[in-house]
Amino acid sequence: MAEKQDFYILEDEVSIPYQNAYGPTWTRFFEGFKKEKIYGSRCLKCNRVLVPARSYCPRCFIEVEDVIEVSQEGAIVSWCLTEYEYFGMPTKPPFISALIRLDGTDAEFVHLVGGIDLSDPEYVRKTVKTGMKVKAVWKEEKTGHILDIKYFAPVK
Repeated sequence: MAEKQDFYILEDEVSIPYQNAYGPTWTRFFEGFKKEKIYGSRCLKCNRVLVPARSYCPRCFIEVEDVIEVSQEGAIVSWCLTEYEYFGMPTKPPFISALIRLDGTDAEFVHLVGGIDLSDPEYVRKTVKTGMKVKAVWKEEKTGHILDIKYFAPVK
């Protein structure tokens, strides 16, 4: 015999609108995208170049004011092929997300890798490698958003 429940379960979705104030460092970083430029910040104490640009060095804990344009080419440090859909995705699957370290920088950031046929996961596994050189491919219309860089494509 089934046990009587003393409660109901209601399933629903909640949408929470919000605004995010980037501040001067992130604003400059994303404004650079409109001009197809990637900016990093250089710590004057340890000389590390951080991308995305930051207002302080997480190693030295000092304010960073030295903003420099960095290379649009780099190497894949780690990557993942996503074939299923979940909430909050940057794009529809399948897609490759990767940690990318741009040439001359000392930190990685996550972005998409494109320009590769994703229909065969085995082909992707044999093609995409840690250390593979990639370069930024820009969208035509830019709005100052991380996805103004459409993806990073393999350098041939």
